[in-house]
Amino acid sequence: MIETAGRPALVLASASPRRVDLLHQIGIAPGRIDPADIDETPLRDELPQVLAGRLAEQKARAVAERHPGSFVLAADTVVACGRRALPKAEDEATARRCLALLSGRRHRVLGGLCLIGPDGRIGRRLVTTTVTFKRLLPAEIEAYLAAGEWHGKAGGYAIQGRAARFVRALSGSYSNVVGLPLFETGSLLDGLGWRD
Repeated sequence: MIETAGRPALVLASASPRRVDLLHQIGIAPGRIDPADIDETPLRDELPQVLAGRLAEQKARAVAERHPGSFVLAADTVVACGRRALPKAEDEATARRCLALLSGRRHRVLGGLCLIGPDGRIGRRLVTTTVTFKRLLPAEIEAYLAAGEWHGKAGGYAIQGRAARFVRALSGSYSNVVGLPLFETGSLLDGLGWRD
């Protein structure tokens, strides 16, 4: 593992280019990107906030085993409508159902964070952002689906793209909705002794 200035490397346990871009936005470049391969199926009766935290920690632990002596950062984003966690949209029908459900409603975006230090210490955060969508016309949903931005996105939308025009109100961390809450990420890194 390559170290910078004698410091253990930071491994990002994610394949998301959005998370890499967000880290770069605050001047952090991961030394390595190593996505975790875990089962992300919610457990029976698992609340969305518990799911986000559990998945982030499972990802971090899985990748930390492969990179002893490194800092390992993992995150998971869950879109919740009430007590229900919406899926990551892997097909157009799922994305359409998610957008129809979110239309004209307030929902929560839950960002689970987990950082494992080279000494095995673990830092965890759960960040909640509240997002309110305007009422979506059927033609707006169809146009969004045709653009293809929904693929692989929690809740079937990407706020940093065309879906930004659907957002009537947002309370909390914008970067959390994109995929990585930056303030809390920086605080976790500082707290476990990683310095950029």
